[in-house]
Amino acid sequence: MPRTALVIGAGIGGLAAAIGLRRVGWSVRVLERAPVIAEVGAGLTLWPNAVRALAALGLDVTDHSVSTISRGNILTPRGRWVRRNHPEDVGVLAIHRAELHDVLRKALPESALHTDAEVTAVSTDGTVTCAGEELHADLVVAADGVNSITRRTLWSGDPVFQYRTVWRGVTSVGPVQESLTMGRGLQFGVLPLREDRAYWFLTANEPRANTLYGDDRAEVLRRVGDWHEPIPQLVAATPPDQVLHNDMLDIDPVPTFVKDRVVLLGDAAHAMTPDLGQGACQALEDAVVLAAHADDLSTYDRERRARVHPMMAAARAGVARNSNTSALRHCALLVAARLIPPTAWRKATAQWANWQPPKLP
Repeated sequence: MPRTALVIGAGIGGLAAAIGLRRVGWSVRVLERAPVIAEVGAGLTLWPNAVRALAALGLDVTDHSVSTISRGNILTPRGRWVRRNHPEDVGVLAIHRAELHDVLRKALPESALHTDAEVTAVSTDGTVTCAGEELHADLVVAADGVNSITRRTLWSGDPVFQYRTVWRGVTSVGPVQESLTMGRGLQFGVLPLREDRAYWFLTANEPRANTLYGDDRAEVLRRVGDWHEPIPQLVAATPPDQVLHNDMLDIDPVPTFVKDRVVLLGDAAHAMTPDLGQGACQALEDAVVLAAHADDLSTYDRERRARVHPMMAAARAGVARNSNTSALRHCALLVAARLIPPTAWRKATAQWANWQPPKLP
């Protein structure tokens, strides 16, 4: 009889974990509380480490993405160039989150996917209470996000608000060039997507969690409407009901990702702010390493904590750096970005991308 696994959550990490476990011979059921397995959201970047993780799972998203550079072109709000892409910069794939999710979902049989399956309790012996029914498995994979019920029940650790918020959108306005515009406490990023679409985001300081704005698009334009083109054009071209707004949350590092038959994966294990662009990438890495070491969870635990805990610290350092509104510090940051040699820039931006996946059957 094949070993059995229950995966809680049908996001990117949960689906990737199910694909990996099935690849090494496990019988897997994915439990998703929503009535439909689908992904909302905007764009994301897949760094080389994530592309290798997908390849280890037998997946290729080249036809669904655009090859570009992340954090290569840097400008001021008035459109003054601070830095331009360099041949030594690390390439990434820009993809709509829904398209990546669709590729992962189609790699699994429909029989493995269960909707309206809200998990209310998890035990370390592999027992999961779902929709009033007790399910049992040899392994439980908690991929239920930053607000993971599994982590908050069996471990500890509520999400931590980092006094930053982010707006995101996708629109079609013709070809765009990747860029990151740096204001004092504000950053506006643009990435090209397929079919002449563009993904944009604005990160900003926010003193209170759960602050709601009546019109998110208008709020973004209030903050950056006088910045250089195509920033106002991109925001104005995005339908108001398609502008997403979320607080930036992360978690404090947990001392272990494994408790008996239960493992944490993705944001449930190591949610971090998007300052490094590695959130989805690390969930994909988790999935491959878990599949490779499903019979030795201590190795998964050791390898993944050693990998992501320094990254979580680096992401928090990025929050502190990007949220600073001091004119002097902002000027120093722009000067450093302008003067840093290309080799040093590559080392700084690619330090998390040089990961190689374990081989799967």
